[in-house]
Amino acid sequence: MSEHTAQLTPVAERVAALERVLTEKGLVTSEGIDTVVDVFGRMGPMNGAQMVAKAWVDDAFRHRLLADAKAAAEEMGFGGPEGELVAVENTDSIHNVVVCTLCSCYPWSVLGLPPRWYKSPAYRARMVREPRTLLREMGLDLPDEVEVRVWDSSAEKRYLVLPQRPAGTDSLPEDELAGRVTRDGMVGVAAV
Repeated sequence: MSEHTAQLTPVAERVAALERVLTEKGLVTSEGIDTVVDVFGRMGPMNGAQMVAKAWVDDAFRHRLLADAKAAAEEMGFGGPEGELVAVENTDSIHNVVVCTLCSCYPWSVLGLPPRWYKSPAYRARMVREPRTLLREMGLDLPDEVEVRVWDSSAEKRYLVLPQRPAGTDSLPEDELAGRVTRDGMVGVAAV
C-alpha cells in the first residue's frame, strides 16, 4: 500500500489537516515544517551518549567536554539553540544530578525532549530538598560517603552529567559504550 492510499490514524489526520490549513494561510511552508522535523529528528539522547562514550575513550575530548561542553557538542555536530552547556563529571566521591527548579530547561540537542518526570513539580522541588532520598526512590542508592551535587539548569545554562565509565568495559569500542549510556545517566538519576 502506498503512503497516499494508506489509512491515517486520527492523530495523523489532525496533523495533516493542521499542516494543510497553516500552509494555505501562508503561516508555514512545507519546507519549513520539514526543516523542523529534521532538526528534532537529529536531537536526542543518542547524541549525548556518543559524547559520553567519546569522553570515556579519548581523554583530550573529555578535557574539552569538561572545559566547554557546548563547543565539544558542536565539534561532534550536536549544536543546538540552548545557551551555555556545562558538563559535570561523576567520580567515586561526587555524584551530580540535574534539575530545573523554574520550569524544565534541558539540553535538547544532546538529550532530546525532557521526560515527564523531569518537568514535574515534585521532582523539581524534591531534588533540591532531598536529592539522596529522591534518587533512592528512583532506583539509585548512593553510598553515604558520596557527595551529591545538584545543578539547577536555566534558560542560559544547561547541564549534562558525564557518568562514570562502568567497570569492565575497557575493551569495548566507542559505539558499544555509547549503547550503554542512558538519558537518565546523563541527567544523573541513574548509574550507567
